[in-house]
Amino acid sequence: MIHIAVDIGASSGRLVAGEIKEGKLAIKEIHRFSNGFEKKDGTYYWDIDYIMTEILQGLSVAKSLGFEECTVGIDTWAVDYVLLDQNGDRLQDVVAYRDHRTDKTIEKLTNLMSKEEIYRKTGIQFLPFNTIYQLFEEDQELLQNTDKILMIPDYLGYRLTGNAVTEVTNASTTQLLNIDSRAFDEELLELISVKKEQFAALIEPGTELGLLKQEWFPEYDLPECKIITVASHDTASAIVGTPGDGENWAYLSSGTWSLIGIENHKPFIDSYALADNYTNEWGAFGTFRFLKNIMGLWILQEVRRKLNGDFSFEQLVEEAKQVQPFQQFINFNDHRFLNPVNMIEEIQEYCRETNQSVPESAGELASAVFNNLAIIYAIALEDLERITSKQINRVHIVGGGANNEFLNQLTANLSGKTVYAGPSEATAIGNLIVQLIALNELEHIESGRQLVIDSFEIKKFIPNSDGAEEIIQQFKRMAFSQNREEIK
Repeated sequence: MIHIAVDIGASSGRLVAGEIKEGKLAIKEIHRFSNGFEKKDGTYYWDIDYIMTEILQGLSVAKSLGFEECTVGIDTWAVDYVLLDQNGDRLQDVVAYRDHRTDKTIEKLTNLMSKEEIYRKTGIQFLPFNTIYQLFEEDQELLQNTDKILMIPDYLGYRLTGNAVTEVTNASTTQLLNIDSRAFDEELLELISVKKEQFAALIEPGTELGLLKQEWFPEYDLPECKIITVASHDTASAIVGTPGDGENWAYLSSGTWSLIGIENHKPFIDSYALADNYTNEWGAFGTFRFLKNIMGLWILQEVRRKLNGDFSFEQLVEEAKQVQPFQQFINFNDHRFLNPVNMIEEIQEYCRETNQSVPESAGELASAVFNNLAIIYAIALEDLERITSKQINRVHIVGGGANNEFLNQLTANLSGKTVYAGPSEATAIGNLIVQLIALNELEHIESGRQLVIDSFEIKKFIPNSDGAEEIIQQFKRMAFSQNREEIK
């Protein structure tokens, strides 16, 4: 039987088929589609019906390739949700997390309950788009008419099977789960006027959700599909698919967002973790992902979108290599970079405000993005070691950013850590691994990671750290001295 990972990110989605052949995991992308949010009447929305259609088209492709039976797991981005009425119908379009309705909501909510108390309860990083803040700003009449609140991947699974669940890795990003009771925290729910009963039952990754209801989709020729709930937060799946072994490694899931952290079996919720805005998202198989969200390659995606001229990402890397590095020090975790009207103008204005040289050309802009992301990664690794008292000697970069050898080498140089890059499809691979464990084709997560090591090319980058400490200190003096509002 073939296994299919439905892996949907903020800018694209794909269906990846996989199976174990001769001791290796063989994967093949069978369908890909673009994704993105659109502004309507002043609000940013996802087109969830379009996403659903693309999933069904991808499964039709699987059938056309001769796959009569398959298992399917779905992962997507976190925090966003769907409101359903008692008939299971959607009450409104799905608001995107980059919408500006929650720009000031953290302050509103922390006037009702302190940051320290919320963090003690949840261990989750303060991000303005966390589900708790979105629901706080939600239309109250709409919430009163809501029977179920489903996270995006759970909603897609519900549309396929009719079964509603709340998978824990994605649910943890709501900032509503209590880290001790492993249940929704009723005090936090009360703050936002939501009832515990409005969420479906919490389940762990690897739980069978049900069979795809082929009769609901007569216009599609679909295989017989068993839907398995995987680690449905795409980062959680990416970490399952990270080829780390032993104890002294960190991961950097590099894509639209950069998520840098360690896998652990206990949370870190002390004052240092809170002060540095680290999160304890729930991982697969009882783990915690102690990590920090960093703005990531969204910055470059938006720069590319606004550039005059058709630049590929590869061309931007080549242009950046021609520019003298470290001419600007920019804290891309500044809230202003979350969703500006024009990313290029926002970067340039930041540099003017901080009396730095202003990047103008494509190469100068790309260089500023790569250099500063690598610095921010290095500082995050320093913070990880300090907070956890754990020595990190290697960093595994996975996701699309793993293909950027220029940024990989910069990260190694500035952090002083050996970097291992790949696989780029770690999220889909992790999705598949959870399916394989659920079906007893793999024994546990360690055997899954060994399968990754055996199956995919991993590139190694040795650090050359000459001058790195001085560069990092310059960044801290310049970018951290502005007292600007970070994404927290």
